[in-house]
Amino acid sequence: MSQLFSPLTFHAPQGPLSLANRIVIAPMCQYSAEQGRATDWHLMHWGQLLNSGAGMLTLEATAVSAEGRITPGCLGLWDDATAAALQDKLDRARALAPAMPVCIQLAHAGRKASSAAPWDGGQLIAAGEGGWPPLAPSALAHLPHEAAPLALDAQGIAKVRRDFVAAARRSADIGIEAIELHAAHGYLLHQFLSPLANQRSDAYGGSFENRIRLTLEVFDEVRSAFGGTLGVRISGTDWVEGGWSVEETAELACLLKARGAQFAHISSGGVSAQQKIPLGPEYQVHLARAVRERSGLITFAVGLITEPEQAEGVLARGDADLVALARAFLYQPRWGWQAAAALGGQVQARPAYWRSLPRQAQGIFGPQARINMR
Repeated sequence: MSQLFSPLTFHAPQGPLSLANRIVIAPMCQYSAEQGRATDWHLMHWGQLLNSGAGMLTLEATAVSAEGRITPGCLGLWDDATAAALQDKLDRARALAPAMPVCIQLAHAGRKASSAAPWDGGQLIAAGEGGWPPLAPSALAHLPHEAAPLALDAQGIAKVRRDFVAAARRSADIGIEAIELHAAHGYLLHQFLSPLANQRSDAYGGSFENRIRLTLEVFDEVRSAFGGTLGVRISGTDWVEGGWSVEETAELACLLKARGAQFAHISSGGVSAQQKIPLGPEYQVHLARAVRERSGLITFAVGLITEPEQAEGVLARGDADLVALARAFLYQPRWGWQAAAALGGQVQARPAYWRSLPRQAQGIFGPQARINMR
């Protein structure tokens, strides 16, 4: 039996969450919301992904506050209006797809906030042009030509924690089964973790114990408020000498597991323009393996895993417990079907799609799909 198509169950305080297979759709920013509110683009996008054959869909980085958005077009979950829009689009998409658990990535962009969408250049937007003051652990700009962000004070840090908890409660109200806290890619929690962005001299800066403090506080408070499956996405390394390291990532994963985390999703980079990333197939998988071996936490591997045989190999070698893909699903929205055909797995599909399969893929929908195939 294909390991990629074997089931996996998370055990959370409110009960188990079962995935039919080990394929996770990683969060992908769409920059297509209006004032943080999900739009018809999200309805179409989520509908496609929920019909993909994956084991779980993770919604894109969703801002816990208006000032925590990366761009003006980022999805949010900070008030009744953003919650209602997200629930409307997600409920409608889920009604037209096979059952699939949904995870949401809750995020705060920190000093990367108030930026233009990537196709508009991605640069910081000035206040007079629709931008807002970015917040960070220290008044250090991400890029040399950018204005410095505002360093968070004690009240600001407390608000960040409250915002994550409020968004987690709204996630539960919407019926979302899992939450992934975003502590990667140079956004706020990662900025606190990395000595490249965090030069504070108080209880939130300096030592490893101090730099991880906010991430652990956010996790603990969200864990108290949300009984479902809960994990963290972490950049396994900054790819910069003197930055956040894979050893620190593994230690943080151990602490998160002890606090009740169900998973760690291991990516990398994003906090410094000086990063030197050795891009290539599976370039981050060794980071996931290091975290899994040290912590024993259920671990996602991600990063240029594009072929079914690659994904199967990651699991067969014990590098990770699940494989996450992002852009591969944008290019091939039925990637899960493709993988099932290649590896002898089965996926669920709505009956309207049963007659679509080429001969070499017959059987991936199970015996019920043979009805009326003539």
